[in-house]
Amino acid sequence: MKVLHFYKTYLPDGFAGVERVIWNICESTHAHGVESDVLALSAAPPPVPLPVGHHIAHHASQDLYLASTGLSVSVFAKFAELARQADIVHFHFPWPMMDLVNLVVRLRCATVVTYHSDIIKQKTLARLYAPLMHQFLGQMDQIVATSPNYLESSPVLQRYAAKTSVIPIGIEPLAAPPRPDLLDRWRKAVGEEFFLFVGAPRYYKGLEFLLGAARQTGLPVVIAGAEEAEIFGVSGHRPGNVHVVGRVNDADKEALLRLARAFVFPSHLRSEAFGVALLEAARAGKPMISCEIGTGTSYVNLADQTGFVIAPQDVAALSESMQKLANSDVLTTAMGAVATQRFAAEFTAGTMGKRYFDLYDRLLKSRN
Repeated sequence: MKVLHFYKTYLPDGFAGVERVIWNICESTHAHGVESDVLALSAAPPPVPLPVGHHIAHHASQDLYLASTGLSVSVFAKFAELARQADIVHFHFPWPMMDLVNLVVRLRCATVVTYHSDIIKQKTLARLYAPLMHQFLGQMDQIVATSPNYLESSPVLQRYAAKTSVIPIGIEPLAAPPRPDLLDRWRKAVGEEFFLFVGAPRYYKGLEFLLGAARQTGLPVVIAGAEEAEIFGVSGHRPGNVHVVGRVNDADKEALLRLARAFVFPSHLRSEAFGVALLEAARAGKPMISCEIGTGTSYVNLADQTGFVIAPQDVAALSESMQKLANSDVLTTAMGAVATQRFAAEFTAGTMGKRYFDLYDRLLKSRN
């Protein structure tokens, strides 16, 4: 079985968010005999296809980047060439260029699209794009939502609910615990039993509400993934109980998770469609605090089981949840244990890969 994935960026240019999901799908379905290729755009495309893990990355030249959308002329021919060799083309939404390529290139193979997110921020462009989007989604054989919550809350997905299934995002189990020397280094730098946030300082992450809760409670908070100037500005004041440690690699992130008491994820807008950082916290056995925004965050973090789910932008509720975890070792340990169990049952890359393989297999059998 040969599957072609199509998305706007991929290795070596990008490896966050959707790119990591594509990687994990390709690698985990390989165990079931799936041969995967990925086609993406690049401002400096490698001269030859690039082996990455057990799959191959192909690139077309990106000619223009406009409104978060890469555009390319050469991608049409490249896509047509690779699609002719595929049993299934697996698209990753949203990316309007992808819809246009699908419109122009007549596919004879089966098609799947993973619907990662509604278009949230660019509302005017979304209205202009809507006819092309619905033409594209209407042509797909299968649509995949990444959580039942997102399927229920997305007006676009509800329109195609009859052909939409749910396959949650999965990540690899932790290969090994953090090294003792790394734990010691971070313990000296930021202490332990803190409330941890990991993520880029994007507009929807809700960091201002976490800082408000830090000021209100006085509890120790560590923010990783952003620089201090990105959060407080050049002359801003950082509370003494808040450590900003900048961008960290995977090993440092796991060390911080091991030392943390709990994980705080205050994203307050639907632009946060799933929250892979929550999966990493659950894998590490940490209770979580997140907001109810109608997306996958409340599927990963089950209210009052793996942590607390609060109203978005509610500093008082966030402060109260942090205090509950700070004041109870029993509650913290119990919620963390359920988070670990839920991760192992629902959110590993292996589970995701088996679910995608089963979907591919059903799709091909239905066409025969």
